[in-house]
Amino acid sequence: MSIVTASALISAPPEMVWAMVMDPEQLHTWVTVHRKLIRADEGPPRVGFQMDQRIHLRGVNLDVHWKLIDCRRPALAVWEGRGPARSRARTEYALSAENGGTRFDYRNEFRAPLGPLGAIVSRALVGGMPDREAKRTLERLCARAQRGAEREN
Repeated sequence: MSIVTASALISAPPEMVWAMVMDPEQLHTWVTVHRKLIRADEGPPRVGFQMDQRIHLRGVNLDVHWKLIDCRRPALAVWEGRGPARSRARTEYALSAENGGTRFDYRNEFRAPLGPLGAIVSRALVGGMPDREAKRTLERLCARAQRGAEREN
């Protein structure tokens, strides 16, 4: 299993950040590996909400099916994902008010298929890429949320 964590202080209130990160139609504006929203349930995010997303890693497009297993607006979202070859992921967004903005903590656990052998192959192919992409993604989220907050003021 590989674990990636990243945190950022965003100059926007938690409700605004929550609305952005929980809207599947906005994934393309902040998630660097996102390529396409294939489908998403209608309505607001809630436990059981599902979506299918195409991501791009190391020159390869991968389709991931996500299900929201915990949803506490505007503080916590936990997604479980299934990818190709029985790979699995768990992604958490934790938001809290801090210094007039939002502390956004991101955590992703990835389980490669094929047990320990798959984990070795995954590390060899992906290397430090998930850490770099998580940081770049949060930088994009910060910039986008700050622009939105400035427009509202």
